[in-house]
This record gives sequence, C-alpha cells and structure tokens, in this order.
Amino acid sequence: MMLSLASLNIKKKPIFHKSRLFVAFSNKMRFLTQFYRLRHFHSFHLNVCFILFFFLSFIVRYFMGPYISFDRNQWAELRNSVPMTLSEADLKELQGINENLTMKETAEIYLPLARLLNLYVAARQSRNAVLHQFLGNTDISPPFIIGIAGSVAVGKSTTARLLKALLSRWENHPKVELITTDGFLFPNKILNERGIMGKKGFPESYDMKRLVQFVSDVKAGKRNVSAPIYSHLTYDITTEEKVVDRPDVLIIEGLNVLQSGMDYPHDPHRVFISDFLDFSLYVDADSQLIEKWYVERFMKFRHSAFKETGSYFSHYTKLSELEAREKAESIWHSINGKNLQHNILPTKERAQLVLRKGLNHTVEEILLRK
Repeated sequence: MMLSLASLNIKKKPIFHKSRLFVAFSNKMRFLTQFYRLRHFHSFHLNVCFILFFFLSFIVRYFMGPYISFDRNQWAELRNSVPMTLSEADLKELQGINENLTMKETAEIYLPLARLLNLYVAARQSRNAVLHQFLGNTDISPPFIIGIAGSVAVGKSTTARLLKALLSRWENHPKVELITTDGFLFPNKILNERGIMGKKGFPESYDMKRLVQFVSDVKAGKRNVSAPIYSHLTYDITTEEKVVDRPDVLIIEGLNVLQSGMDYPHDPHRVFISDFLDFSLYVDADSQLIEKWYVERFMKFRHSAFKETGSYFSHYTKLSELEAREKAESIWHSINGKNLQHNILPTKERAQLVLRKGLNHTVEEILLRK
C-alpha cells in the first residue's frame, strides 16, 4: 500500500511565500550583476546564457524543490475532523517549562500531523499483513519508528511527548513508546576521561554503538529491550533502565537522530539511527530565537530545578540575575549554538517534515517532503 499526497487531500501545486521568493530572486540577480562587473562580459549571447542559467536554477530550487510548504491555515484544513482526545490538563502536563501548549496549537498543527502519521502507520501495517500472509508467520510486526530532531530548547521534547499522547489514542496502534537519545550519552566519568565534557550533546559524546543496537533490536521485534535513562537533575546517566517491549510505534527524540554517512565521509559504512527511521521530523526555528528560548529556560530552571537536592547546576542559583544570564549566553555560544550550526542544522533537509516555529513556540510553517 503506497501512501500518496492525494490520499491526504493535498494539492500537488506547491505553496510558496512571495516575500521569500522575491528575496531569493533578488539575491540571485545581485550576484549575477556583480559577477558581470568583475569579469567584464561584453558578449550578448554569453550574457543571455548566464541569465537563463541563473533563472532556471532559481526555478528548480523554489518551484521544483523537495518540499510542499503550508501555512497554519492550510495545514489545519488537513485535520479532516480528527477528534481532539486531549484535555487542557493533559496539555499542561506535556508542555515544557518555557512553552505554552494550547488547544488551538494542538488542533491546528499536531492533529493534522497525527492524522498523517496514522496513515503512514496504517500503510506499514498493511505491508506487514502481506508478509504475514505470504510467510505464514504473524510474529513479524516491526514497529513504525519516528525520529524527531532539532536543537536544544527548540521544543522537540514537547513535540515528542504530544505525538506519543495523540498516536496512542488511535485504535490501530495503541502501544506507543518514547525514547530520548540522552540516555545513550556516555556517563560523565567517561566524558571527563576523554576530555569532551564540554562537548556533551555533540555526536562524539554518544555511545552510538549501543544506541544503534537498541534501535536495531526493537526494529527486529525483540522482546524487552532495555534503554538507559538520563537524569537532567544530576546531568548524568542513572542506574535505571526503560524496557521497550514490541511497541506499535517507537518515537526517538534527540539532537542528532538524522545524521547519516554523509556526515562521516571518512567512515561512510557506519550504521546510523536514520537507517531505521520510517518517518523523520525536524523542529526548526531561527537560531536567534532558539538562543532566546534557551536563555529564558535557563533562567526559569535557576528558580526551580536548579534548586532541587542533588542538582548538578545548583551553583548557578548563587549567581546574580545578570551573571546567570551571561552564563547562559556563554554556554549557548560555546556549546549548544556550535552544535546546532555544525551538527544538527545540516541534517534538517533530510527530514520528511519540518515544523518551522516563530515567536512563543507557535508553528508558522510546515514543510512536507513530496
């Protein structure tokens, strides 16, 4: 069973933002003009060829690109009467400390997304049914695996929790599990020994072999697969584990879940989490906005989580407001901002769907791969 855009009532004609097109085209023409001045082209035919080349490249990039763009209203129409199954109290429990998850946002953005994912899961289940019939073995039912990537503080954890809650209420896949890649970070002891404590969250700080093995085992249908648990309070791996037992859907949320062999040209034959994903989602926003959210979250934690007994960051509570803000900005620029630019953001275009956020964590644009 193939899932097409037609089955979702999605028009094939792409939707574009005129302002973005104008800016992009203006940049192309500005570059072309400067190029002419530098090279002093005088041939009329050569000039025409260059103009055609840039114009065609512009058309291919913006009218034949890999994504269809939707604004909020267009996306909300694709909900197709999917009922709201969560209450205000449910949303309050699911939202992050620096977010205000509303019924309106859930109805207009996440219910259409849940419908899309349900259709994909149903298509996979139909494929599994064919294998069951052909092989005479009903024990082969690999889970549908969803990867959610994005920067620190962009809201990917809230997105993951919300999708888990929504998807688990569909009758055909009630068993939905959520795993964060934080649990597969190396313990602080190992990070300190390797001198990479300051790069926590960077690809090299993860036990990728163990993470890939976990995802592989779950995908293979193994029973009771264990995943380590990370504590944001102690900033370290705990002794506890989470057991995943043949879910219908597995959601994996983390900074680098969309990395592939293209990110490691010196070792392209490695296996990555992205090799096991059935659907991938990237939560996006302008980097300056994300920095703002990170600092705001840091300041709120300073008056809450950082004060808890055993908190790794308790020493930050002794700083003044100005000192704490400066510290948060320093951490962003030296660690999280660098990780975003060098390792996370380059993977965005591999996602099948991009949620582009604006102010107050509200989604302003949705990009769906054709």
